[in-house]
Amino acid sequence: MKHTEELLEKLSNAHGISGFEGNIRKIFEDELTPYVDSITTDKMGNIVATKKGSGPSVMIAAHMDEIGLMVKYIDENGFLRFVKIGGWFDPTIHSQRVIIHSKKGEIKGVIGSKPPHVMKEEDRKKPPKAEDMFIDIGVTTKEEAEGLGVEVGSPISLDRHYSKLANNIVTGKAFDDRVGLVILIQVLKELSTKNIGLTIHGVGTVQEEVGLKGARVAAFGLNPDIALITETTIAGDYPGIDKKDSAIEVGKGSAITIVDAAGRGLIANQKIIEWLRTTADENNINYQMDVADGGTTDATAIHITKEGIPSGVLSIPTRYIHSPVEVLSLDDIDSCIDLILKSFDNIEKFF
Repeated sequence: MKHTEELLEKLSNAHGISGFEGNIRKIFEDELTPYVDSITTDKMGNIVATKKGSGPSVMIAAHMDEIGLMVKYIDENGFLRFVKIGGWFDPTIHSQRVIIHSKKGEIKGVIGSKPPHVMKEEDRKKPPKAEDMFIDIGVTTKEEAEGLGVEVGSPISLDRHYSKLANNIVTGKAFDDRVGLVILIQVLKELSTKNIGLTIHGVGTVQEEVGLKGARVAAFGLNPDIALITETTIAGDYPGIDKKDSAIEVGKGSAITIVDAAGRGLIANQKIIEWLRTTADENNINYQMDVADGGTTDATAIHITKEGIPSGVLSIPTRYIHSPVEVLSLDDIDSCIDLILKSFDNIEKFF
């Protein structure tokens, strides 16, 4: 679909850790303002783009935030200690280049730790821990760091950029869940020219990575008749992962969630699963069925809001989730968008 890859690159390269999603919210608003009847931002920071209709309401949601870091302490030599915001595997943080988002602008830094040359033998055998790392921004005193605008609480994101691999495969940071936002935005643009009778709320949620917080608030305020979440899911098609852990493959279509977190998160609404699956079969759209032991999405919070909101999840298979080098297929994005649009053409199969 036209503009899809360009939009993914823009959103992936943009910065917005949990609680600091303003840059992403601005892109969302700029993209959708011409295509919807209203755009509002709630007290939590969720942004809601609404296409009004006379029929039932549907919430399509994707989270805006990415995992990141935050300045906890500046030592006397100007090195920054930090805490993790969201679910990191510590070794992926080591030796990364980062951006500190200070009140005076962006400041580049690198994450360092004790070099192996001076480690004891037993320490070299252990994976590096975030608590032993620090950020070097090139200054020599705490006062110099503060003079640049760095302070306790400054958010930090990774300094990584979108890039293309072979075979329509791309890599970048924060595909979780900027790719979900791309799908949401493109679907709303396409639906703007159709009269499907539904009221559709496209929601960019905040703080998913730290507890599904924004989705809970947004769902309570909108109280839609059904909800569809667009997300990423763990691909199992590379070394180190067994099929029993994940049978989902990149390039084989989007994944329809049946269960995530072994049922501790979402047990998807069976009627939504059938609606999506039947539509895919009737239109020869590739898809995969996903049952996961770990990980969950905004749907977990949404589906138990108020009296309960029937919810489903469509996800893009993604390698190396929660790393600076997430990998996915542009073809899977296109097929997911197609599936959602065709499903809305068949909406009478749900209501």
